[in-house]
Parts: sequence; C-alpha cells; structure tokens
Amino acid sequence: MNDVNKVSLSVGGHDYAGWKTVSIGAGLERQARDFTLGITWLWPGRNGVPVRIRQGEAVEVRIGQDLVLTGYVFSTPIRYDAESITLSIAGRSCTADLVDCGAVNKPGQWRGQSVQKIVAAIAGEYGIKVVNDSKATAGIDDHTIEPGETAFESIDRLLTQSLLFSTDDAEGRLVIASPGSAGRAVDTLELGKNLLSGETSLDFSGVFSEYVSKGQRSGTDDSFGAEATEVEARIADDRVKRRRVKVIHQSGQTTTAIARKRVEWERQNAMGKALTANYTIQGWRQSNGELWRHNMVVRLVDPLIGFDRDMLISEISYELSEQDGTTAKITVAPPETFLPEPNDAYEKRKLKKGKSSDSFEYLLPADYKP
Repeated sequence: MNDVNKVSLSVGGHDYAGWKTVSIGAGLERQARDFTLGITWLWPGRNGVPVRIRQGEAVEVRIGQDLVLTGYVFSTPIRYDAESITLSIAGRSCTADLVDCGAVNKPGQWRGQSVQKIVAAIAGEYGIKVVNDSKATAGIDDHTIEPGETAFESIDRLLTQSLLFSTDDAEGRLVIASPGSAGRAVDTLELGKNLLSGETSLDFSGVFSEYVSKGQRSGTDDSFGAEATEVEARIADDRVKRRRVKVIHQSGQTTTAIARKRVEWERQNAMGKALTANYTIQGWRQSNGELWRHNMVVRLVDPLIGFDRDMLISEISYELSEQDGTTAKITVAPPETFLPEPNDAYEKRKLKKGKSSDSFEYLLPADYKP
C-alpha cells in the first residue's frame, strides 16, 4: 500500500501499521465514527504473543498523514487456530460517550439559551468539545433533561426541534453541522469511470401528499388558551397525486414557526431519502490527493439509475481487504435532504423545459443549481 494510504493506529505512544483489513466509517447522521483494523499472521514460533492494546486506551487513526478519527479502543477481538492468529482492534470516536452515557447535568434545565450553549453544556460533562458549523439560533424557551435519557438523546431533541443536525470530526469533537461544509469534491463520480457498483431502492413509500405538525406549548400571561396549547402547521406536496397524510407530533415546547419549519423539512427530507443511493468507488482519494469525505458535495453522473446532479456524501466507509484492495463505500443524497432550515421554495417553483439527463428533474427544488 502507498504511504499516502497507509493506515496507522497511534496508541500509548506507539504507532501500529501493516493492517490487512480496514474499515473506518463516518456519517452525517452518526454521532460517532468507528473503526475496525485487523491483522493476521502465521504462528511465529512457540512464544509468539501479539502486542497487547488495552480496551479504553486513547487512539488516533490516520490514513497517511490525514487524521481521520480520535477516540478510544472499545474491543480487541482475537482468534487463532493451528495455522494463524487474527487480531482486531475496534473503537469509536470520543463522541461515543455521548451516545452511550446518560445526561448528567445538574441542574438539568435551561431557559432562554441558544441550542449551541445547551449542547456545549451537555457534551462538556464528558469532556467533549463542540464546534458550531451552523448559524446562531434563537434562544429556546425551555429544555429539560428527561429521566434516563442519554446525553445524545437530550442533544438530539434540541437539534430536531431546531432543525439542526450533528456529527463528529476527526479530532473527536461534536460538530453542529450544515450541509456541504466539507466542501466540494474535485472529481465527478461517474458510471464507467470511478464507480465500481451502485444501488438504490427509489422507495417513495415515505413520501406524502400532506404533512401536518401538531404540538403544544405552555401558556403565559400574554399567550394562553388554544393559541398557546394547540400549535399546528400543515403543508402539501402536489408531486404525490393521491391523498397520503403524515401527522407529526412535536415534543417539547413548540411554536407556530417551529411547526411550520418542521413540515417543510419533513417534505424535503422525505423526497431526499427516496433518492438516496449507495456506491462503491475505487480508492480513498481524489485525483488531487484529497480524501473523499462525508458532508462533501459531489457531481454524480449515473445514467443507469438516472442521476445527473449534485449530491451530498452522507456516509463513507474506507475499506481495505486482500480481495478488493482500497475501496470507499459511500451513501449519497440530494443536498437539500440535510438542510437544517429549509425554505419553502417548492411552492413557487416553475419547471424549466429543456434537455436533461437527470430522470428526476421534476422532483428538484426550485433553488437547485447544477
């Protein structure tokens, strides 16, 4: 393997390389990236004992000089028979503690603070730093930790209500993200060139003709009665010809503005999920030497499925095996699928007539730009 693609594991002041199998995964909708590295060798002799890497040790994983994961060892499987020994090291990002561990802030209630400040407080209990990659949000009326919920469950409630999402970065920090913040890919993904395989279900069962959001909020001296306790917003999608209604019950304190944004987001997200596709590409790097990364916008040309458009890489897994060499498995979706605060451009959309090789042009949002 070229040095630029050599995978190294730094732990306990030592660097380990020479792995025979590699899987390093990251994604927009995953709170913690993970890795599994494996090596197999013949018995070197009577006293052959593998180097011990202990569970819980802090690790850094690199591809060449590129840091791709900072976290901890979670497991060290070992298997052997009369011929060989197979040792694996598996771990996850530092942010895994937010997924696994409870929200323990005391007091566990915030009023009138921004989402970012509350997230930083919850994550800070586990020493996790927060990077804000989205615009500032208005203060939340109230957020209270619910009994028994994990740190990320509490964070996720905040982000869902505010139409934001989070992921992690190579340094093990929590990132309040915006779509495409990893930049634009230099290379195009194209059938017959760098796409080895592809698949998509084109499943539109999650797409509806109308989305309704219902919720409640506490009354105040200035806002009370039905106006305060019953909040509702609805939006239609006339791309679906028969009546299909989805009702969303908002949790927490809800306003009319939040309910409206939620149904807009639900409509965009549902269509985006229907156009999600999975691909395997050769190699881990683009022609300029940069790694393919999740949250990167890429031009996709796949006439077999019918795509000729910009897509967002939402998931990526760097894979190494003796059979296939270095490959990257990616999931792509329309960028608007992950918009944290989508506008309602669809209602003003006018279809443009013209030649296009994208079979789903009629489903593109009004502000789509090739």
